[in-house]
Amino acid sequence: MKFFSIDSPFYRFMQRFWDVCKLNLIWLICSLPVITLGCSTIAAFSVTLRMTEDKEGDVIRDFFKAFKANWKQGIPMSIIMLICPLSVWYDFQIYNAIEENSLMFLIIGMISAYLFFFSLIYVFPLLARYENSILNSLKNSYRLGLRYIGRTIILALVLAFELAIWFWNTTTLFVGFLIGPICVMFTISGTAMYIFRDMEKDPASIRHKETPSENADDASENED
Repeated sequence: MKFFSIDSPFYRFMQRFWDVCKLNLIWLICSLPVITLGCSTIAAFSVTLRMTEDKEGDVIRDFFKAFKANWKQGIPMSIIMLICPLSVWYDFQIYNAIEENSLMFLIIGMISAYLFFFSLIYVFPLLARYENSILNSLKNSYRLGLRYIGRTIILALVLAFELAIWFWNTTTLFVGFLIGPICVMFTISGTAMYIFRDMEKDPASIRHKETPSENADDASENED
């Protein structure tokens, strides 16, 4: 039957769903040591970026190839991923605990959350697609977030909606455990790829140039 043929939309959907499940499982397993969280996230983004262009090959092989290639940047990013949200959380905890003169902690927390969001929202797609230092990638993520502020705000709203569905009840929590993290990365990758392609049309319009890594095709160099 045509419905079950390899060219049918149903078959392609099930194939993509299975790839997402495999990628999510590998990401979870490789993130368990915590210190490798950044490595596995960069590797997962290298796959989801290709998925947005329908260029993915063997999900498992591509993931571990990217994992091996990016571990030097991934380990420091693991620390950054842990420190940033924890620092914001502790700041708001202090704000709630102190009765007097606590406004300063609220302001610091809000500014920190703003800086961390824009610096991290595109940093993993950048690290997955281009050769660059962590510091430059963080700077570029912040600049891209501001330059494409409209799309970034829409992306934030979509991510918030996805997370709300994820934690809606025990059933959605279970489904979210199976595919949630990769769906979030896939959503970010879709916006990131639009931005990357737009920038690559006119490399002179941005301050930095980055050299494409082995995970990317037809990219421009971007460095300080």
